[in-house]
Amino acid sequence: MQLADLNQRYAIPHHLQFVAGEGGLVMAEIANSHSTARIALQGAHLVTWQPCGQEPVVWVSKFAKYAAGKSIRGGVPICWPWFGAHATDSKLPGHGYARTVMWEVLESRELPDGATYIRFGLIETDATRAQWPHPCSVQIEFTIGKTLRVELVTRNIGTHAFTLGEALHTYFHISDVGQMTIRGLEGCDYMDKAGGASELRKQQDGIVIEREVDRVYLNTTADCVIEDRGLKRAIRIAKQGSHSTVVWNPWTEKADKMGDFGPQGHRGMVCVESANALENVLSVAPGATHHLAVVYSVEALN
Repeated sequence: MQLADLNQRYAIPHHLQFVAGEGGLVMAEIANSHSTARIALQGAHLVTWQPCGQEPVVWVSKFAKYAAGKSIRGGVPICWPWFGAHATDSKLPGHGYARTVMWEVLESRELPDGATYIRFGLIETDATRAQWPHPCSVQIEFTIGKTLRVELVTRNIGTHAFTLGEALHTYFHISDVGQMTIRGLEGCDYMDKAGGASELRKQQDGIVIEREVDRVYLNTTADCVIEDRGLKRAIRIAKQGSHSTVVWNPWTEKADKMGDFGPQGHRGMVCVESANALENVLSVAPGATHHLAVVYSVEALN
């Protein structure tokens, strides 16, 4: 759909418009009385979210690359229909293909409280069906207001169950990684992918990051809170339909190799991902629908 058509059908005065963004990617730009956000139609990738009068909550790299078929460094990439490497075919893209293919706008509206709602559907092609042969419908909904609500909906419209892995790979803006502690995962078992350990470990206290961290916390539905002493705020991550939480920061050496973080860029971000991964992958029965929903909010830190 062309920009003019998108704006004619789905733009909302003083709320939502569609523009040609960086790298030629089409962006939905949201600005209401509560907050601002940008969403790329490629990947239905929320790039930014910033409540009015506050620092950004969702982080995107100043050096992010915007190009067709490439994931953006930052924002909320959608990992679907598998998390991490594909179980049987290493040639398929890590974290699936949903974050790098086109989605279509299905609905937009202004809500009574002044928030903005927009819903996208994943566009199936021969290329996507070659990677994922299971008939299904995939949609994602964003409610952008005082809080940010994201809901990923997968419906099995086929006749056989399929195994689903997924994550909302959210990057959060923080003052400095040395000024941050993540609460809510105390006592949880986790797989330490960066530490090279094959056995589960147990989180004893709040999470402090002083080196590369790549952990999958299992069997947890708890809220997580990022306490940012530098910005004197806490970011709350409240999820439903997710039984894993991933915490990731690549640290200096890996971030430098990636090429799109910039100098010391990793210090201003942390990923806390609401997921279903490893032993928490799902079996979605024929006719069943799975909802992964997360609400992000900001609280003052005393």
